[in-house]
Amino acid sequence: MPTAATVPTTALLWRHPAAATLPSPSPFAPAHPVIRASGQPAALFRRRISCQVAITTDASSSSSPSVEEEEAEALAKIGRRVRVKVPLKVYHVLKAPELDLNGMEGEIKQYVALWKGKRISANLPFKIEFHVAVEGQPKPVKFFAHLKEDEFEYLP
Repeated sequence: MPTAATVPTTALLWRHPAAATLPSPSPFAPAHPVIRASGQPAALFRRRISCQVAITTDASSSSSPSVEEEEAEALAKIGRRVRVKVPLKVYHVLKAPELDLNGMEGEIKQYVALWKGKRISANLPFKIEFHVAVEGQPKPVKFFAHLKEDEFEYLP
């Protein structure tokens, strides 16, 4: 009499004699081999998966009036002088490591939340240019920082 561990294997091989010769199951193939009415196992199993991708978009929906209004407001803000009103440290200026921007004045150079007429998810949408005087440098060092609108105030 066979042991309990060998009974399922023996029963599986008895039911499906070609189970050992078929390739390992994949997510696209059935877990058990299919036996045809003639008693022969099916050689290949293929499933067709179709995906459709939108290649073009409707131009009228991509440029809604709210995006156009936001773009007009952003263009009006470019070039304005601003002052940073929150304590904010930046570490990307090599000549002045660990630079605190609080109280520094700069100029808005770009609004990056709109790109090619579409709204993108920019966390810090305003690109602001700053100049800082560094010892040993004849000219002030120019650098850029990206800020949110609530981190600076507009100067007259």
